[in-house]
Amino acid sequence: MADKLTKAEIIENIKNRTGIAAGDIHAIIDELIGEIKDALIEDKVIELRNLGTFEIRTRKGKSKARNPKTGEIVSVESHGVAYFRPGRELKTSCWNIRNGRSEE
Repeated sequence: MADKLTKAEIIENIKNRTGIAAGDIHAIIDELIGEIKDALIEDKVIELRNLGTFEIRTRKGKSKARNPKTGEIVSVESHGVAYFRPGRELKTSCWNIRNGRSEE
């Protein structure tokens, strides 16, 4: 399993590289995340060069789905889901990430 990188660790890494106060970095990251959320809610596509694209895709509803907790048969309406499509540069960078390592 891959290691996890938290928001707090990202803030600390940026602070160490730039010398910008952690509180300022935290505020900027929160604003960025808020802008992405707001744009997705407004059904906009967010393109971040060298990273990828965030968008909402529609997942079709089902008349017969199963609640995994109770086993009860339920119907699920069509609904939007957030989707991330990595950009070419990110895809290329990640392509051989597991070469030389055992898959866990």
